[in-house]
Amino acid sequence: MSSPMLTSTDTFTSNQVVEIDRVMIELDHFRRQTERLDLINKLHIRLAAVLDLAGMIEAYSVWLMPHVEHELIGYCNMIRSKKHLFCSGHGPLRRSVIAFAEQLMADEACSVTCSVSEDGHYAHKWLMETADNAGLLLVLKDGRALESGEINLINESLLVLSESLRRALEYEELFESARRDALTGLANRWVFDEQIKSKMDSARRSGRPLTMASMDLDRFKQINDNLGHQRGDQVLRQVAAVMAEAIRSTDLLVRMGGDEFLLVMDDTDQKSSRILAERLCLAIDELDIWADNETKLGVSIGLAQWEKDESLDGWMERVDDILYHAKANGRSRVSFV
Repeated sequence: MSSPMLTSTDTFTSNQVVEIDRVMIELDHFRRQTERLDLINKLHIRLAAVLDLAGMIEAYSVWLMPHVEHELIGYCNMIRSKKHLFCSGHGPLRRSVIAFAEQLMADEACSVTCSVSEDGHYAHKWLMETADNAGLLLVLKDGRALESGEINLINESLLVLSESLRRALEYEELFESARRDALTGLANRWVFDEQIKSKMDSARRSGRPLTMASMDLDRFKQINDNLGHQRGDQVLRQVAAVMAEAIRSTDLLVRMGGDEFLLVMDDTDQKSSRILAERLCLAIDELDIWADNETKLGVSIGLAQWEKDESLDGWMERVDDILYHAKANGRSRVSFV
């Protein structure tokens, strides 16, 4: 029996099947591409609503988690001295993961893109570079390395994340510069106004002491008059550095303007604050700054412990009066009530 011959209709049908298969493959590719673009667009939207670095890293982690499970997202920018780690773990696990991440971020010379900790955490590193910025992104996963599809998604997202992080860093630098005294680098009056009420509220609730020191440099005008304003600015920076070195990290040191400074000390009574104030007087005296052979720079300090339910204005007026007594009684001394 002879074999059946294909008709023109059969040939056309076979070609159609091939074409349909090709179209379906293209449609599937287009669908997956559309889904990926939609996912990246959602990242755009999520990051656009965030300004600060910490919020940016957290938002990225929340966006990534349904697609790439992870324990930690970390970002480190050595050039701008910025770092933030967002970890979803708790307890000892959290501490070990963070310690491993910080170790990897501190090792700038390490070029390995995937590292494994002793407890089985895989860390993947990406270097993100722009014209004025270089940062390191770290993703930690427990139990296994990232798969190629997960890595590809992160690679695609880096263009969005990198630009958003640059914006966050610029915002933070602008925000920080607005809160810092341009000459000395100390906190400015804005920071004082922002924090002092909460410190008073905390002292009221806890019953712990809160003390303010008002400080005014002695004979600073002669420094400016005799040695010039450039030297005066240098002296202010020296004084600020000495003060900042002497205080605790929990204290609030503010340059209020000119040669006037305020120091607010949490959980510090008048007796303890007097010890610190006298140490500040000595430290500034040891700077050994002279306007002339007979005129040496010093500092007068007035101390006042906050009294429960005392208004801020009343407290500041009282500490200012005490400072006046220090000035009137010979300067370069600590006065208190």
